[in-house]
Amino acid sequence: MNIVLLDGYTLNPGDLTWKDLEYLGQCTVYDRTPPKKVVPRAKDAEIALTNKTVLSSDVIKQLPKLKYIGVLATGYNIVDIEAARALCIPVTNVPAYSTRSVAQMVFAHLLNLAQHVGHHAETVRSGRWTFNPDFCYWDMPLIELAGLTMGIIGFGRIGQATARLALAFGMKVIAYDIVTPSSIPEGCQFVELDDIFRVSDVISLHCPLTPQTKNIINKERLELMKKTAYLVNTSRGPLVDEQALAQALNNEGIAGAGLDVLSLEPPEKNNPLLKAKNCFITPHIAWATRAARERLLQVVVDNVASFLAGKPRNVVNGVKATA
Repeated sequence: MNIVLLDGYTLNPGDLTWKDLEYLGQCTVYDRTPPKKVVPRAKDAEIALTNKTVLSSDVIKQLPKLKYIGVLATGYNIVDIEAARALCIPVTNVPAYSTRSVAQMVFAHLLNLAQHVGHHAETVRSGRWTFNPDFCYWDMPLIELAGLTMGIIGFGRIGQATARLALAFGMKVIAYDIVTPSSIPEGCQFVELDDIFRVSDVISLHCPLTPQTKNIINKERLELMKKTAYLVNTSRGPLVDEQALAQALNNEGIAGAGLDVLSLEPPEKNNPLLKAKNCFITPHIAWATRAARERLLQVVVDNVASFLAGKPRNVVNGVKATA
């Protein structure tokens, strides 16, 4: 099988190995593939693997040898799965590989917002502590998490992992999801969506991007939030109306935001959140711990191997075609 990986760099910038994938067929790995080079590079591919390189209907129709598409992520909106289904091409994804890492990033952002660790460390580096008249100082209120309420929107694997961490910090946890899971961690309470915004001291987003969840964080809901509340988004950028959030931050409608995702990545330089007050943005790295990337790569390999064995797994478009 001729395997072409169109954008392997973010998964493996050099600290992992492709050998298990290379064992499965003739394998060509590109660090990145611009749109105009997708078809030339993949024209002879029987197996195409992509992370964020778009495989549109037009592109898929120009790849006559293609038998399988593997997405190197959980979300698969970069592939036209209907076009692939029409051609009996299975599309697979990688679920649940980054659960612990993403939940960890939620608290990296939250602890930064509550303790201002980066800011105070910078002031020490600049020499301020050396000349301080007191043995300590702080520039903003320091917030203890115990007793605060975390509201979680989207209560799948990552939402529940985040809830367990919140409970370990002594926080109260309320949650909202379209579907109530079969089991809820002890100590968590399901509430109506608007109650999440009214009651929470911290809101953490963990829902998929759908027409119903796009801009679920908007002007009206931000106005329901406490002025002391924080918003954390490690899920999908378009869940947030970025202009509305920037205005809420700049007008002190809420206390701060920690974001690992934006609506357009990389962002344009005029994105209002880049300069918004008390807004801390990381470059979509919650998923990228080495441990998570190792799990991701192993599932990618297992997905391809299962397809070659005639038993495709993690198929997202319903096609059970065999190699």
